[in-house]
Amino acid sequence: MIKTVDPSKISQPELHSILLTAVAPRPICFASTVDKNGNVNLSPFSFFNVFSSNPPIMIFSPSRSGRDNSLKHTHQNVLEVPEVVINIVNHNMVEQMSLSSTSYAKGVNEFEKAGFTEIPSEKVKPPRVGEAPVSFECTVQEVIELAQTPGAGNLILARVELIHINEKYLTDGHLDTIKLDLVGRMGSNWYIQAIRDSLFEIQKPLRSHGIGVDALPKGIRESEVLTGNNLGRLGNLESLPSTLEIDIASVAEHAKHLSKKEIHELAKHILEEGDAEKAMALLLFAETL
Repeated sequence: MIKTVDPSKISQPELHSILLTAVAPRPICFASTVDKNGNVNLSPFSFFNVFSSNPPIMIFSPSRSGRDNSLKHTHQNVLEVPEVVINIVNHNMVEQMSLSSTSYAKGVNEFEKAGFTEIPSEKVKPPRVGEAPVSFECTVQEVIELAQTPGAGNLILARVELIHINEKYLTDGHLDTIKLDLVGRMGSNWYIQAIRDSLFEIQKPLRSHGIGVDALPKGIRESEVLTGNNLGRLGNLESLPSTLEIDIASVAEHAKHLSKKEIHELAKHILEEGDAEKAMALLLFAETL
């Protein structure tokens, strides 16, 4: 059964909950800004991502309050001083980051409230967070106000002018995903931690063309054992194995003594272990049974 929802027929809080729970995990923009009087503000936003590398552009969106339609201090600040530092959040600082999201009065410094270290920036007025693994000094190119209604977003287009990287998160001079230990925003009060056990790799078909799922034999495409992810990985192969490779695989795994379903189960296990070529050879052998 599918539940179909018309956004115009439910309340803003209900729609907000569906969107933020379904569209996740989301990276967190921990934005530091200043107003025209030099007052510092620090606040997190999960409507955020990077949208260009040349020029380097990030976009985040401080939404209007769903309760009273008020604007976030961050939004007000970038209209007065069009600069922002986008600090990246990892697990070591997530509780302090959450504390800074409290709706303190304008002029209250969330660096102090949340116990973060202010580090002067080099090209922009807002300070950066000393505890952040990576910080991006940005100038604000444009602010796009989507509407004047409660919950409406305000897209802040920020151009990266300078990047600060804590070297303990580097391996051989490159940012290390495992060391970064990033967190993402989920629905309600939930977050997710990008720990090693939750990470997996998928080879992108950038320099070659996969044969595609449509090129697989019907018996493989309609397998009762293989999942859509399994078929996607098989379709990412550049070519089908040769007859010689199929014979080697079948002998090595004693596939001749197995049923077609058992071969598919064995191939699925081999595929999920990372050997797509061997799995494909087994599956093609099963097609001869």
